[in-house]
Amino acid sequence: MRRQPRHAGSLARFLTSAAVTAVLAAGLGGCQTMSDITGSLTSSSSKAQAVPDDPRRAAEVYGERYRANPKDAEAALGYGQALRATGQRAQAVAVLEQATIAHPGNKALLAAYGRALADNGNAQAAFDVLGRAHSPTNPDWRILSVQGTTLDKMAKHEEARGYYAAALKIVPEEPSVLSNLGLSYMLTRELPQAEETLRRAYANPRADGRVRQNLALVVGLQGRFTEAETIAKGDLPADEATANVAYLREMLSRKDKDNSRPPGSKATVPVAALNRPD
Repeated sequence: MRRQPRHAGSLARFLTSAAVTAVLAAGLGGCQTMSDITGSLTSSSSKAQAVPDDPRRAAEVYGERYRANPKDAEAALGYGQALRATGQRAQAVAVLEQATIAHPGNKALLAAYGRALADNGNAQAAFDVLGRAHSPTNPDWRILSVQGTTLDKMAKHEEARGYYAAALKIVPEEPSVLSNLGLSYMLTRELPQAEETLRRAYANPRADGRVRQNLALVVGLQGRFTEAETIAKGDLPADEATANVAYLREMLSRKDKDNSRPPGSKATVPVAALNRPD
């Protein structure tokens, strides 16, 4: 068996730090809507229909409804998701935790609460809560995917891949799940396998920009910098392509600096893997 290079520990730290946030961000394709786990609680009220798409404005609208009636499950769900979308993750956890106490059997709230815990770095708690948000007889592939990311964050990579496999049985070739699986391989430095999986995701017409960004990162980590930059640029507008390439170069440059550190020294690495925050 070939010995690992001396800097393998630094590379592992880089991969772990860079990928954990990326895994979580890619889990459901981000917060493009206010119902990214199991769907919002349905309502025919004019209030629900009037909620704006802009997350900050949605936080204001739902926040007013929530403060008027903290036991309003729909308001709590919308407010918590809007808080997540605007980066107020600790506040989202607090709101959704109280909502699940008031509505212990509401699976939509449990799913949103688990996702908020995952966003906030509470991996074990997130996994436990998400397990209550669906059942073996009625599994939700989105929740399975996020459960996989929490297991990856706890370094339970083989177990995580079982959850991704279960999700893919429900939605074969789903790009967000494949992206999570690819990043899982990245965490264990199985870079060729990570690349192959991310290329499968990238080939899907439904793949979003983060799949491309994750693929660019994995290709760059294998030393193919020119190819990584080409992938990062893609068909993006010039300013966005330039920003992506600059960020990729910065990350890989920091990785190289970490590799040159003495064994056991603390590495300082970026933690977004080209992804923008949720």
